[in-house]
Amino acid sequence: MTADPLADSSLRQQLLAMIARLPDGSMALGDLLDQFGNDGLLLLTIFLTLVFLIPVSIPGVSTAFGAAILLVGLSRLRGKPLWLPARLRGRSIPTSRLRPALDRGLVWVRRLEKISRPQRLPALAQGGMAGVINNLAFILAALLLMAPFGFVPFSNTLPAIALLLFAIGFLQKDGGAVLLGHLANIATIVYFSVLIGGGGLAVKEMFKHFGLG
Repeated sequence: MTADPLADSSLRQQLLAMIARLPDGSMALGDLLDQFGNDGLLLLTIFLTLVFLIPVSIPGVSTAFGAAILLVGLSRLRGKPLWLPARLRGRSIPTSRLRPALDRGLVWVRRLEKISRPQRLPALAQGGMAGVINNLAFILAALLLMAPFGFVPFSNTLPAIALLLFAIGFLQKDGGAVLLGHLANIATIVYFSVLIGGGGLAVKEMFKHFGLG
């Protein structure tokens, strides 16, 4: 069944329906993507980001979901249907562990639906150079989501918020939400820079402590 992101029901209602249809135990990532189809790629992106909208994410999920979102961004940039390599399509997703995180992530969708305004600054959300820049920023957010900092609080949350803002902004042609997505990307880069810088300083101090520096 293909979900339609432009249906009359709200994004939250559509996502609730998708969560309810998840099987117990696990399912292949490819089977999950097939339920959305190419017409529902942005709704799929929102669905995949929900699990990261909590301070600490489920280990191992960010790589698979981040890769899928990255391919969604590339398909949008190229104007081509979504393609997923067989290895990624067959990746098992622990639905029983994901469902509670997905339910909690819906709180963010409800909040953003309240502040989002359809057709607000639409020129910033679609078409021309703005569309290319936005899709590149979407791809950047997916790459940041895949960064190996999943054990650090908020390292997955910040890029997930950026992706959620981009997806809602694209769906509703809301340039304001898209601009907030760019700001969330910047905040993620700053946060990662602090993590990397702090880690380097800690290593340097350790070497000095043991007389190796």
